[in-house]
Amino acid sequence: MPDTPEKREPKGYAGPKNPPKKPRSKASPARLAALDVVRAVRERDAFAQDVIGTRIDRSDLSSEDRAFATKLALGVVSASGTLDEVIDRALNAPDDVKPDVRDALRVSTYEIIFLGKTPHAAVDQGVELVRSFAVSASGLANAVLRKIVALRAAFPFGDPMRDPEALARLHAFPLWLTRRLIADLGPQAALDFMRASNEQAPLFIAVNAAKTTDEALVAAFEKLDEGLDPVAVDDVRVPGCYRVLDTRALLLPEVKRLFGQGKILVSDAASQLVAASVLPERKPGSLLEVGAGRATKTILLQSDAERAYGSQLELTTLDNHDFKTRLLKERADRYNAQVAEALTGDALELDAVVGERLFDEIFIDAPCSGLGTLRRHPEIRWRIRPADIAEFARVQLGMLQSAAPHVAVGGTLAYATCTVTREENNGVVKAFLESAAGAGFELAPINGRSCVATRLYPGSSDAHFAVRFLRTA
Repeated sequence: MPDTPEKREPKGYAGPKNPPKKPRSKASPARLAALDVVRAVRERDAFAQDVIGTRIDRSDLSSEDRAFATKLALGVVSASGTLDEVIDRALNAPDDVKPDVRDALRVSTYEIIFLGKTPHAAVDQGVELVRSFAVSASGLANAVLRKIVALRAAFPFGDPMRDPEALARLHAFPLWLTRRLIADLGPQAALDFMRASNEQAPLFIAVNAAKTTDEALVAAFEKLDEGLDPVAVDDVRVPGCYRVLDTRALLLPEVKRLFGQGKILVSDAASQLVAASVLPERKPGSLLEVGAGRATKTILLQSDAERAYGSQLELTTLDNHDFKTRLLKERADRYNAQVAEALTGDALELDAVVGERLFDEIFIDAPCSGLGTLRRHPEIRWRIRPADIAEFARVQLGMLQSAAPHVAVGGTLAYATCTVTREENNGVVKAFLESAAGAGFELAPINGRSCVATRLYPGSSDAHFAVRFLRTA
C-alpha cells in the first residue's frame, strides 16, 4: 500500500531532527573503557589483551586512566566466574539480568570484593555504569551493589585453608581447576600459582641477535635513562633476555623505533628460555619448527642460533593456518629471521606435508591449555574445561608420534608447552616414550636437567615446559 502524504518523508530524509540522546553518565572514563573491554571479550569471545590494545592503549585517556582501565578490565575478566557467583547471591532472579547489565555489575563487584574500594564510590560508579546504557536498570544496580557491599565481610564464604571452594573464590579460580592444580603441583605451589596468576605480568624483551647486540641495546636504554635487568630463570641465564623495569619505556619514540627496526621483541622470559634450550650443542643441519604460529619462536630460534653457532639455521616452519603462515613470513622478514620454507598443513599428518624428508631436529611448540600464561590471558581459566585438557594431551601425543619418523638417527625431537598440567607435560612425555613411535628415543639433558619446567610464582616469568628426545635408532 503506498504511503499517504502524511507518512511520506522528503527525499534525503535522515530521521528526526532530535534523535534520542544517549543517557548521560557520570561514570569515570577509565571505568567506561574497562566496561567496553569486558563487553567486547564476552560478545566476541575475544582475548582481553587484544581488545585492550585497540580500545585502551590507543585511546586518548590519560596514562593514569589507561592503567586503571587495564587493571579493571583484566581483573574482571580473570575473576568473571567468581564475580557472577557473588552477583547471583545478591539477586532474586539471576537469569533475568541482561548480559550488558551483568557486565557493568561485574566491574563494580570486582572493585568491591577484590580492590576493596569504599562502598559509596563503588556503588555510585556502578550505578552510573549501568545508567550509561540502561537508565531503567539503575535502580536494580543500586540495590544489588548495596547487597554485595554487605556480603563483602563474609567473602570468600568459608575458610580458604580448609575449604577448597573458599580457596577457589579467594583467588578467582574455578573449583575444578583449583583441585587439579593442588593435585598436580602440590598445595603450596598451587597457592603460589593462583596468587601469581592474578598479578601483573613482568615485561620482558628479547634482543634479536640477527639485527643488533645486547651491548648496543643496553646502551640505547641507558641513554634514555631506562633500566634493564638481565634475566635468569631457575638460575639459568636467558641469553638476550632483559626485564624492562618501567613498562612506560615502551611508549618512548626511541624504543618504538627499536621495535619497528626488528631489533627487539616482547616475549616472556620462560618462552625465551625454551627457544634457547631446545637447540642442541652442535648446529643441526636442518630444523623443522611445528606450530610456528606468528613467528615469535621462529625469531627467537634464529636469534639464539646466531649467538650459539654464529649463523642461522636451515629452518622450515609449519602451521595449520594459512593466515598465520603469511604473518610468519612478514614478521620473519622484518626481524631478519631466515625461513627456508614456510609450510601450511596438519602436524598430525606430517607424512602428507613433508613426504619422507628427515630433519636433524624437530621442535614442536604444542597447542595446549595455556594455563602458564594466565596473567597475559586471564580469560582462559573460565573457558577451559577438563575435557579440553584431555583433548590437548591427545593431540600433543599425536604430534610427537607423527613427527618421530621424520627425525634423523642421532637427531633430536623437542617438545614444549606453556601449561602446568601433568597430563599435558610429563603425561605426554611418558606416553610417547612408551609408544611404538617413541621406542627409538630417549630423553636428552636440557640445561643439565631432564626438562625445562618453570614455575609461576609472584614476580616470576610464565610457566613453561620443555623436553628433548634423542633418536638412537
